[in-house]
Amino acid sequence: MSSHDREDAHPGDAHLLLEAINVTKQFPGVKALDGVDFELRAGEVHILFGENGAGKSTLISMIAGAARPTSGEFRFNGSPVHLNSVHEARALGISAVFQEFSLIPQMSVEENLFLGAEETRSGILQKRALHRRATEILKDLDFHLPVNLPVSRLTRAEQQMVEIAKAFRSELSVLVLDEPTASLTQHETEQLFRLIARLKADGVGIIYITHRMSEIREIGDRITILRDGHYIDTVDAKTTSEDELVRLMTGRVVGQIFPTVSYNPQQTLLEVSDLATADNGVRGASVTVRRGEIVGLAGLVGSGKSKFTQACFGARQIASGMVKFKDEDVTGLSTRKMLDRGFLYLPSDRKNDGLMMMRPVRENVSLASLTQRPVSNGLVLSAGGETRMATELAERLHLSPMRIERTVEHFSGGNQQKAMLARSLTREFDLIAFDEPTVGVDVGTRAAIYRFIAELCENGAAILLISSDLPEILHLSNRAYVFYRGQVQAELEGAQITEENVLKHFFEREAA
Repeated sequence: MSSHDREDAHPGDAHLLLEAINVTKQFPGVKALDGVDFELRAGEVHILFGENGAGKSTLISMIAGAARPTSGEFRFNGSPVHLNSVHEARALGISAVFQEFSLIPQMSVEENLFLGAEETRSGILQKRALHRRATEILKDLDFHLPVNLPVSRLTRAEQQMVEIAKAFRSELSVLVLDEPTASLTQHETEQLFRLIARLKADGVGIIYITHRMSEIREIGDRITILRDGHYIDTVDAKTTSEDELVRLMTGRVVGQIFPTVSYNPQQTLLEVSDLATADNGVRGASVTVRRGEIVGLAGLVGSGKSKFTQACFGARQIASGMVKFKDEDVTGLSTRKMLDRGFLYLPSDRKNDGLMMMRPVRENVSLASLTQRPVSNGLVLSAGGETRMATELAERLHLSPMRIERTVEHFSGGNQQKAMLARSLTREFDLIAFDEPTVGVDVGTRAAIYRFIAELCENGAAILLISSDLPEILHLSNRAYVFYRGQVQAELEGAQITEENVLKHFFEREAA
């Protein structure tokens, strides 16, 4: 039994660390939270659960001192507190690790760890002390990161580790973790859960946001559900069923998350032979995709499945091999030329790669169709045509709130994902590649995205589904390729796509 599986004292026996009492947060035109109550006890993992846009991020932003409530109050160890800044929250031992990173790419790991909290003497930065302290923190957390390396040279999983490590530069009372495992491998996730178990034993209260039911079962003690900015209920994490959680979260019963897909494989659209990338992330991979089918690319984070698709799309340099699309050799063509030929790739990192965060939904939706009607009238853009198209697609995908002129950064993660997915409907695409399409989205939005992908397939598109979420591969793919260290480990079809068959190719290569 692992350390995080053992039974600790019941959370109800511990004292209250933090309380939110009748907290309301009003933004222009939107009430993000409406009279919400929440409590956190010492030594518990309290899951904050709800659909995207339910108010979770707003609540933790206020707890972390990054935003202030419009009304209501917070209490810390029984006394009223005003969390007017991140600095004030950290002085109380409250630290948050948000889903969106706040790292400076050009600065080193150790500089990022102590950004804003540098150790100085007579106004002079104590670099040796900073280096020593950073090394100690990373060693204590069992995070194997080079402290002198610029953050820009780290993988996304390693950057996530730096974000987590930042919370440990001072003594902790409350730790907020917002979707912390979204970029982590299984091994790194287990590391994090061991760390959480250790913090619980030390009496730290942990607020944890996740949409992964398995994580709730494994580490959660209590779950508080929010819906549309309102408090719904607080329930026991070990005894509340998945169906009940979905009902509380959405207000409805979601009987079937995954749709039944009617595949109709026709001619081959994409044929990739012995592909290798210049960065050696992909080595001799061969894949085919046909119109009217969903082909899954499975594998752990870093297995090469995303790099493979990026290379096919023209977003990553190819060293050798051939990419044929609609019987044409397109090896090494630019992303613009691939778009013009009917191939769309939607990346996993919507913030950095998929969306223009400071531009409105309207512009993000039309991005792949700027030369097509109704967005373009030849040489000039048609503002009216673009607005009509973006409005129709926003309504079809149930964007909330329905405000296409609002900048994308002010939407929840699930609605940001919808804005990016809408791009696939702005013109006729023959092949659409979805890279981790449901990262950080709730169960209700997840079901809608799956139905959306299924409909595209049934309407004759070829779909590439790149996913580290095994159930997505098992339930949506009619064929699947398993990647391991940049190579295709196995090709499975139909009834062969089982959990056992996929997993046995995740970790090690079969003997010849």
